[in-house]
Amino acid sequence: MNIIHRRGWEIPDRFITPEHLAFSRRSLLAGAASTLVLAPGAASAQRVTDAAAAQVLAIRPWTLKIDGMVEKPMEVGIDDLIRKLTLEERTYRHRCVEAWGMAIAWTGFPFAKLVELARPLGSAQYVRMETFMDPKMAPGQRQPWYPWPYVEGVTMAEATNELAFLVTGAYGHPLARQHGAPLRLALPWKYGFKSIKSIVRFSFTDKRPKGMWEALQPSEYGFWANVNPQVPHPRWSQASEEIIGTGERKPTLLFNGYSEYVADLYKGLDSERLWA
Repeated sequence: MNIIHRRGWEIPDRFITPEHLAFSRRSLLAGAASTLVLAPGAASAQRVTDAAAAQVLAIRPWTLKIDGMVEKPMEVGIDDLIRKLTLEERTYRHRCVEAWGMAIAWTGFPFAKLVELARPLGSAQYVRMETFMDPKMAPGQRQPWYPWPYVEGVTMAEATNELAFLVTGAYGHPLARQHGAPLRLALPWKYGFKSIKSIVRFSFTDKRPKGMWEALQPSEYGFWANVNPQVPHPRWSQASEEIIGTGERKPTLLFNGYSEYVADLYKGLDSERLWA
């Protein structure tokens, strides 16, 4: 008998955003400011747009470096990593800092599995991640006013939380280049800019990493970036969100609806700016 163990945070299939809407959101949100773009423009190394420029990204071979405060630094090819780990499907809500939301059907593996493989030292407190750096493939990386490569970071507790997920596919397909192939992060209780794409390096460290958007605009994009309807972005309210493709607005949920599973991560951190 195949027994399915529910974990409580699953989303019924009927709430999944249709694939054609989820991945054509930029045209649906014409005029919205882009937060992470791989092509000339604001954050060109991070969000690969649907433009043809995205397709020049070479995703094989793709080597991941795991280093820093680990027992033994290593490099592993993405396909070798996938063979070592069991893939699963998860549907998560995704909330952009620009005040829109959707629910995406991802394929991947828990971040905790990579942490286990890395065998970090007890002194490691954070995981620093970075995307690829290749200005020939991503011309926007030539812009000197952005601190390339794109960097993001999480605490060890966040990385090993059951919801932290490393993504290799979406909607039953391998992840497309413009969506962060071949490996990206999904942190469903945080604003989307924390979910770094096209990752090439995981570094374990005792120093808090500073993400690219935090480095550029710390008053708007902080380290924690947890979703909170009561804390507005400096330029707009976060109290509600637009559901992609429907025109419907609904109230934003604390931690994007995942409070039960992540709120304990932030106990005792009242002095921190936990919300972007």
